[in-house]
Amino acid sequence: MTVVVKLGGSVVTEKDQPETVAADRLADLAGALGDANLDDLVVVHGGGSFGHPHAAEHGISSSEGKRDAAAVRDVAGAMAELNTAVVGALADAGVPAVPVHPFSVGYRTADGDLRFPTDQLAAMLDEGFVPVLHGDVLTQVGAGATIVSGDELVTHVASELNADRVGLCSTVPGVLDESGDVVREITDYEDVAAALGGSDATDVTGGMAAKVRALLALGAPAFVFGPDALSAFLAGEDAGTRIEG
Repeated sequence: MTVVVKLGGSVVTEKDQPETVAADRLADLAGALGDANLDDLVVVHGGGSFGHPHAAEHGISSSEGKRDAAAVRDVAGAMAELNTAVVGALADAGVPAVPVHPFSVGYRTADGDLRFPTDQLAAMLDEGFVPVLHGDVLTQVGAGATIVSGDELVTHVASELNADRVGLCSTVPGVLDESGDVVREITDYEDVAAALGGSDATDVTGGMAAKVRALLALGAPAFVFGPDALSAFLAGEDAGTRIEG
């Protein structure tokens, strides 16, 4: 069974403290991943207080690029530092984790389409490794460098590797309805459109609406849940919100 797990940037870092790892929380999550009995596992993590401040400072987003090597080094360097911390925590928990830095792997076309090969990830899995990817800068044809989010990598990798289950570990216990309660299952965007915005809404921040739309397009069940539910998800149980189109 191939499982793709995304650890949100707000989960693995202290978002109100620049470049600060949430060490205890990360250790707990790594422990849960270390205890899981999974054949093939891919981990992706967000940027939190590492990548986002640098990207904002330089004015780089998923749609706005910069031809500035120093800006690329700042964002990529911060994310590499966080990735080292995440890989280290996983290794301490007995996970055979290895780093994968997207800037050196993929790129975007002039139209913004992601080109990110996954054969190397499949080879890593075959050799017993756990690839650990992260949100990053990517070269974009005609635009310099733009941002690829961890969420985009999750759905791309899950689709390319035909993942059996996908989990997004967030700071919230699931997708919330208008009353703030967890929606247990989503099979169509209209199920949550009232709470997250209409289906024609533009989501430029990678918020929950974009997550739900992308996960509905996958051919595998996906779940959005809080840190306390990671072990349940890894055990094959429903956790938080189940999203399956």
